[in-house]
Amino acid sequence: MKMNKLTKLIVASAVSLAFAGQAHANRDTVQVAGSSTVLPFASIAAEEFGNNFAQFRTPVVGSGGSSGGLRQFCQGVGTNTIDIANSSRQIRPAEVAACKENGVNEIIEVKIGYDGIVFASRIDAGIFKLKPEHVFLAQAAQVPQNGKMVANPYTNWQQIDKSLPDQAILLAIPGSNHGTREVYEEKVIIDGCKTFAEVQAMPKAEQNNFCLAMRTDGSVIEIAGDYTETLARLQAQKNALGVFGLSFYEANRDRIKVATVSGVEPTVDNIIAGTYPVSRPLFFYVKGEHIGVIPGLKEFAEYFVSDAASGFGSPLEAAGLIPLDDDERAKILADIRAKKSL
Repeated sequence: MKMNKLTKLIVASAVSLAFAGQAHANRDTVQVAGSSTVLPFASIAAEEFGNNFAQFRTPVVGSGGSSGGLRQFCQGVGTNTIDIANSSRQIRPAEVAACKENGVNEIIEVKIGYDGIVFASRIDAGIFKLKPEHVFLAQAAQVPQNGKMVANPYTNWQQIDKSLPDQAILLAIPGSNHGTREVYEEKVIIDGCKTFAEVQAMPKAEQNNFCLAMRTDGSVIEIAGDYTETLARLQAQKNALGVFGLSFYEANRDRIKVATVSGVEPTVDNIIAGTYPVSRPLFFYVKGEHIGVIPGLKEFAEYFVSDAASGFGSPLEAAGLIPLDDDERAKILADIRAKKSL
């Protein structure tokens, strides 16, 4: 096993050195993939970059989910691998290890701003005033009742709480390939689950597994595609309640209506103020080994985070991104320029 790891490191180093010496002509377009939440922001940034930097080609931006993008990013160094991975969550330690095993040692983390995770339904569906515990009880395989754990008996939201709509439970949630899923589980499902005394009495090591176990009777649908697929589910099924990024909801306000969470409406002001409980930072990751080899990579990364592209009054704010403050933006730009790696 040691020899295998050593061999991999030698091969990865050789590939990195060979790549560093390649002529720019091998590939002259920045390639980006990953989070469907970050996708519209990256696409706008790429178009604006192409319009403002005539000496570089417009970056090519794809989707595939946060996990999928990071998996591609960590495959190695070279023109056959992507330069940037978009992600709606931070890169995981196991992903950093996979990158480094494949010779991707210069991982530059770039925070671009913030987004909220919202629950939305069709315009003609009921009005939802949710709490995290409501969503847990709708999704869980087992729920606490009278001091015991029982198979989830709830089929209607009003059975969970009389204040909720008289509507069959049908939750459309992001698939496990989405960064949104991780934040949804952490800030909604686990937080809601742990409000129950029966769960608090469980050994801590068992709590998360219990909380995240999902019912399998068709009341919860995992959406592997992007938010347009979730929206299509809502359009087809009046009872569906979907999980979206705030920016996607803002772009589709004419077709869907949003729920409050813990009494707070998901708005940009409430997320900036920290009062809306389900928000998260958004990121992209730059392959440092490709800077100086792929034309425009460093310049695009800097432009993406610039005040002109993603600050207040920018095209990305207009598209729904919640901007960084000036101090945070300045630090992130300095980190890109210094090629500060994880």
